[in-house]
Amino acid sequence: MAEGAFLYILRCADGSFYIGITRTALEIRIAQHNSGVLGGYTVIRRPVTLVFSQWFDRITDAIENERKLKKWSRAKKEAFVRGDFAALRHLAARRSPYPSSTPPGGVD
Repeated sequence: MAEGAFLYILRCADGSFYIGITRTALEIRIAQHNSGVLGGYTVIRRPVTLVFSQWFDRITDAIENERKLKKWSRAKKEAFVRGDFAALRHLAARRSPYPSSTPPGGVD
């Protein structure tokens, strides 16, 4: 585990999500969140439950994916945690309030 890291998602007692990374064992990190020793976001939202984790061989990849997930809407995070990739694709579709600059038929 020296070079890589886990990306993990916790569901907090208030229903919110916490997304983080760790190089330590997941069991240790979750225990730290639940004991309150880490402070921060989860300290007042305990207990927390692990709902997703993924190991990355490079910590930089874990950090990159953490940043992406943190930008997602709650609905996208929920679909991801459920493994509902059809809903995730639907939620990821760009919804612009402005008309497309490409005319119908795709020809300029």
